[in-house]
This record gives sequence, structure tokens and C-alpha cells, in this order.
Amino acid sequence: MRKLKLQVQMTVDGCIAGPNGEMDFLVWDWDEELGQYVTAITEPVDCIVLGRKLAEGFIPHWARVAANPDHPEFTAGQKFTDTAKVVFTKTLEKPEWENTVLAKGNLVDEITQLKKQDGKDIIAYGGATFVAALIKHGLIDEFHLFINPAAIGNGMTIFKELDHKQNLTLVKSTSFDCGIVVLHYVPKRG
Repeated sequence: MRKLKLQVQMTVDGCIAGPNGEMDFLVWDWDEELGQYVTAITEPVDCIVLGRKLAEGFIPHWARVAANPDHPEFTAGQKFTDTAKVVFTKTLEKPEWENTVLAKGNLVDEITQLKKQDGKDIIAYGGATFVAALIKHGLIDEFHLFINPAAIGNGMTIFKELDHKQNLTLVKSTSFDCGIVVLHYVPKRG
């Protein structure tokens, strides 16, 4: 069965955005090692799952990057543009982007079906609501939490929907010169 990985940027105090979606805490002067880490977790991926809100910025951004061979993130842009995408939505009627399909059914059923298909790993990106639902239903197989060196006190979190304790096992923690620490966890099952 395919694994569903989560890659998410967050603050030290667990917010993925401010109360109004602000993301001014993000560190963007990544060092080469952090870029290599991202490449290592995304290389074995052949499907990206996204919430609709994030998809509206994510997909066009990476398409613009992929269209410019001189862009420093051109390779990442190609990867994200060429990889099949599934956008979870209740409002869109047809995909607005190439290489994208819409998932309008039950989240658990749709993700379970994706995991059962032949293929490589799946990676999830999304806003707080989408990611919180994935976590609540125990659908994430690997957490890659990119902890940015900032605390904002109040904001959007991804663990708020849990109605029970979810134990995790730390696989590895890695600090990078830019100040980001990546915590790689897997859920304790059974």
C-alpha cells in the first residue's frame, strides 16, 4: 500500500498560519541541505493531494516556476507540475489546472482508494482544515514537520480536530543552518 506523507511548515508553537492566514513567519533562505531533504521526501512521490484553498496558489505558482528554466527552483517546479495532483473540494466543478483531478467524495474513502492504487508515495500539502481532517482520521503515514524559528501566539493549527490522543514515534530530527528544524514522525499503530 502507498504511504501518505505530510510536509508542512509551522511555527514553534504549532501554527501553520496566523489567524487570518498570514505566513510571514516562514524562513525562505533555505540552505542546500534543506533543499536536499525536500528532494529526498518528494522524489519517491507520484501523487500530490491538496485542499482546494492551497491548490489555488500552489499549482499556479509551481507552473510559473516550471516555465522558467532560469528560476532557482526550476527542478522543484517541474516535479510539482509534472506530478499528478488530486484536489479535495466541495465547490469546484471541474479541475482548473493541468494534470489535476478533483476529489469530491468522502475524504477517508478517497484517500484509502488512492493508497490502494499502484504507484509510489503520496504527499499532502494543504491548509489547516484539510490537513487537520487527514490527521483526525489517521490517514497520515509520515509527518515531516518543518519547524520555523518563530512563535506567533495565535493562529491556524493542524492538530485541533483530534478527538483522541495520537501517539507518534520520532524517526529523526534534523536542524538546518537557516534555523528550520524538521521533525520526522510516524504514527504508532496498534
